[in-house]
Amino acid sequence: MFSHFTVKQANDALPSVIKKFNELVNLKNELIKIQAEMETDPKYMSSFKDYVLKKQEFNTTIARFYKAIEEMEGTGVVIKSVEDGLLDFPSLRFNEEIWLCWKEGETEIKFWHGKDEGFRGRKPLENLDLEKLR
Repeated sequence: MFSHFTVKQANDALPSVIKKFNELVNLKNELIKIQAEMETDPKYMSSFKDYVLKKQEFNTTIARFYKAIEEMEGTGVVIKSVEDGLLDFPSLRFNEEIWLCWKEGETEIKFWHGKDEGFRGRKPLENLDLEKLR
C-alpha cells in the first residue's frame, strides 16, 4: 500500500508502528544471538545434527524478520535503519514529496526532511508550514 501521510495520520499510526518496529528489533537481536551461538558454541561445531537444527532455527527467524519488514512497509512506512531506529512516512508539502521522520525513542512525529536529505537534514515540524502539508 502506498499513500502520503499527514502529520496527524502519521501520529495516529505511530503506536502501532512503534510496536511493529520493536518486534522487528527483537527479531534482529534474536538473529544476532543465534548466529553467535552457531559460531562460538562447540556443540554446533562438533555435531552435524545440532548444527543443522540450529541453522534451521536461524533460517526460520530470518523469514520472520523479513516478513515483519514486509508487513511494516506494507503500511506505507519506510524503514530507513533498524540499527539506528529510523522510520520515514512519505508526505507532501505543497506538491513536493517530503519525509516525516521518526527516531526510536520519540513519542510523536516532530521532524521532517526533504526527499533527497537524510537524518542529518531533519528539521523541526514547527519550521514546516503545516497548512500546506497534505
